[in-house]
Amino acid sequence: MSVFAISDLHLALGINKPMDIFGERWTDYMSRIENNWRNTVTSGDLVLVPGDISWATYLEESYRDFSLIHRLPGIKIISKGNHDYWWTTAAKLKKFTEENGFDSILFLHNNSYNMNGISICGTRGWKNPGDEDFTDADLKIYYRELSRLEISLKSAKSYPPGTLVVAMHYPPFNANGEPTEFVSLMKAYGVDICIYGHLHGEAVKKAVTGNIDGIDFYLVSSDYLKFSPERIL
Repeated sequence: MSVFAISDLHLALGINKPMDIFGERWTDYMSRIENNWRNTVTSGDLVLVPGDISWATYLEESYRDFSLIHRLPGIKIISKGNHDYWWTTAAKLKKFTEENGFDSILFLHNNSYNMNGISICGTRGWKNPGDEDFTDADLKIYYRELSRLEISLKSAKSYPPGTLVVAMHYPPFNANGEPTEFVSLMKAYGVDICIYGHLHGEAVKKAVTGNIDGIDFYLVSSDYLKFSPERIL
């Protein structure tokens, strides 16, 4: 089993939300994602998709987007992004996949998964202290997300020893490239790999990637990856 990652799919099969307004690099992006995915991932692989999955506002509007994801090869573990307005309770997400037969899709929601010795944890994350316009309200959400990551990491402690991966949507570094408490928490729990998305365009130039204090960090925004899943394991 190989493990791949790609975030920020921004699928819009059920609504009219053209992404080419964000630049030519987004032209025909949904077809490119599908073709590249099929040429890269096999049915026995795992694909982590940390956020900004669908432009749908409500879960029922996202049906065509998740239908596409389900038809693509591999088991997919999906977590929340800042534009996933359709996101709801864990029980409703599970019911949605069961009713529609989307058995290749799992949701990371205050929980964790273990497959072939690889544990997957994560949370959405948020703006970080040191970012522009960071407010007291942001600080409250920041700590809530930090708590959710720890809940996820604690749930994985029951698994046999293996590789520990964290999936976040927001980067665990602030705009100055400084590590946040998310990184400290990952180090405390012995995380091996962290993937994140959210950054696009000029912002990717400030992305922190590579091995830092024993953790391998990957930026996996779809446009950064030229709309092709990247193998991380």
